[in-house]
Amino acid sequence: MRLLVLGGTAFLGRAVARTALAAGHDVTCLARGESGAALDGVRFVTGDRDRPDGLSAVDGETFDAVVDVTLRPSHARHAAAALAGRVGHYTFVSTCNVYPDDATPGQRADTAKLHDPAPPEVDNPRDGQMEMYGPCKVSCENAIRDGIGADRVFLLRAGLIVGPEDRSDRFPYWVARMRRGGEVLAPGSPDDLVSFVDVDDLADWVLLAGRTRLAGAYDGMGPAMPRSRFLGELRAALAPPGTTLTWVDQEFLVEQDVRPWSGDRALPLWLPLPEYAGFMTRDVTRSVEAGLPARPIADTALRTAHWMESAPQDVKAGGLAAEDEAFVLREWHARSA
Repeated sequence: MRLLVLGGTAFLGRAVARTALAAGHDVTCLARGESGAALDGVRFVTGDRDRPDGLSAVDGETFDAVVDVTLRPSHARHAAAALAGRVGHYTFVSTCNVYPDDATPGQRADTAKLHDPAPPEVDNPRDGQMEMYGPCKVSCENAIRDGIGADRVFLLRAGLIVGPEDRSDRFPYWVARMRRGGEVLAPGSPDDLVSFVDVDDLADWVLLAGRTRLAGAYDGMGPAMPRSRFLGELRAALAPPGTTLTWVDQEFLVEQDVRPWSGDRALPLWLPLPEYAGFMTRDVTRSVEAGLPARPIADTALRTAHWMESAPQDVKAGGLAAEDEAFVLREWHARSA
């Protein structure tokens, strides 16, 4: 394929470009070049998508497939206007944050209710309006589907993306924690469900979608699994002998001011139940049937650990500090006794 990646210098966009290049595709990446370096072997062109003519560097060119990860509705509108009639297939990487219902398990991309689109005056949720992230992505979906044509647009609503070059403190926290070993605080219940998707699995699926002209809305995350399996397989892949898991009730964690998901004093991939019971338990049967792969957890963990060792400057600090974890565990054992 002749592939245009709008971005291609960071995380998923970079993984798509790298995977496509390895598969022998002709890859063009268009970006400002501020988020990272372009890959060797791809054609890199500069474009500022904040400008209506930001894609002028590829004027007149045609592409078999386009991949776009923007969160700004204006970017989506400009791209749809500039590329309509010149692309065979368009993948827009959206997010599961387009769904307002985080509590109901088993929702499906083809039937779940969406947020209303963002109001016209909101274009960049990073400008202090991250609560508008989901609505902005809905606006992007609408602009691309309307401009390119629904039969040529693949709306990939990604969940938690993990793997090498993940600059969040979520999956990397657990990689680092397991490698440290000892007594590991495991949040909630062993039966609580979690889900995520490896960045390279998602990149493979994006390319498959481009080749097969997959269209419609699909969730981009792996099937939900018990947290005991997630942490158990991470421990088997990374932890020194003797590492143990101590399960701590979510009510106690809240009492101890342990926070969910990410950030300081947080336990990543933990979300309070029942209000977030549906966030990582979506029904992804259609996605799996459409070719979304899921590699072993150990593979993702080991590749992430290698990247963290090779690029420590890019690893984001966060999560529950070792001394805070030890304090919470002491309090939990005292309460249990």
